[in-house]
Amino acid sequence: MFVFIRNHLRNPQFTICYPFSSVPIRSSFIHNILGPGLLESAYEGAYCIELAKAGIPFSRQKVYPLHYKGELVGGYIADLVVDNSIILELKSVQQLHTVMEAQLINYLKLARLPVGYLINFNSTRIQWKRFVNKRE
Repeated sequence: MFVFIRNHLRNPQFTICYPFSSVPIRSSFIHNILGPGLLESAYEGAYCIELAKAGIPFSRQKVYPLHYKGELVGGYIADLVVDNSIILELKSVQQLHTVMEAQLINYLKLARLPVGYLINFNSTRIQWKRFVNKRE
């Protein structure tokens, strides 16, 4: 089950973990410097610089295999995985769509990670949504 948490609302169990609380702040720093209208790869590169300078471990373009009936049928590529616990799916689009949310939710399921952020840099103000993977 997935819980969507909009912008500034926080889940108390994650407030003390450094990467979770710093994702929106780092996104805003990047957006303030680069502004809207660039390709997604530019924001991804900037995010990598921010994470590296902060000493936060991350993986770029991490592939998660997809299996069907025990057979490998493909793979999904997450933009950034922070500290093996957060997926950052970066976008540079006019508006976020439900298909983009579904994409992130599928990444979280495949990776078995607890939290993901969908971040859109292509507007005058940064847009982001947080998703929590509630395992039952």
